[in-house]
Amino acid sequence: MFERERGREGARSLLVGSALALVSLVLVACDFGSDEPEAPREPAPGFSLERLGRSGQSVALADHAGKTVILDFWATWCVPCEFQVPELNAFFDAHRSDADVALFGVSVDTEPAPVVMEWVVEKDVRYPILLDGDATARKYDLEGFPTVVIVRPDGTIDSRHAGLIQRDELEAILRRIRVETASRGPADAETG
Repeated sequence: MFERERGREGARSLLVGSALALVSLVLVACDFGSDEPEAPREPAPGFSLERLGRSGQSVALADHAGKTVILDFWATWCVPCEFQVPELNAFFDAHRSDADVALFGVSVDTEPAPVVMEWVVEKDVRYPILLDGDATARKYDLEGFPTVVIVRPDGTIDSRHAGLIQRDELEAILRRIRVETASRGPADAETG
């Protein structure tokens, strides 16, 4: 009987200890906020790039002020970039008529436009493609491809995602930015 009581007490102590450890981990992992202001975000470098298939038409980041702009930097020689296309197509299809979001692929190829166009057609890319070379990618300090850069409605960089990104991740980022923008109000959203 004494052994059984000791066993129960040991099990109870183990259970209580485990619960305390779990609560400690949760408290450490949770961000309860602080009184310190959020670090300022860096402004997204401006650009004006030719749109593939629309000779003479350019797209400037400034034209999309007040929107969340998603930039997918990619290249025809980048094998992982091929796998990014279906995710971005699905996101684009879901948001193509949304007034507060824009998605562009930015080709960093040095190949001429017809080579890029052939790749775009072959991969069934449905979102607009901008031709860059690598000047804009360098302005954004990108080191590999694909890389997705999310620009907030106020023109600052929200985040950079090197490698593949899933549609659900993009949806979550867009939802977060929409909530943050709505809570700040329209005037604050564009002035930062």
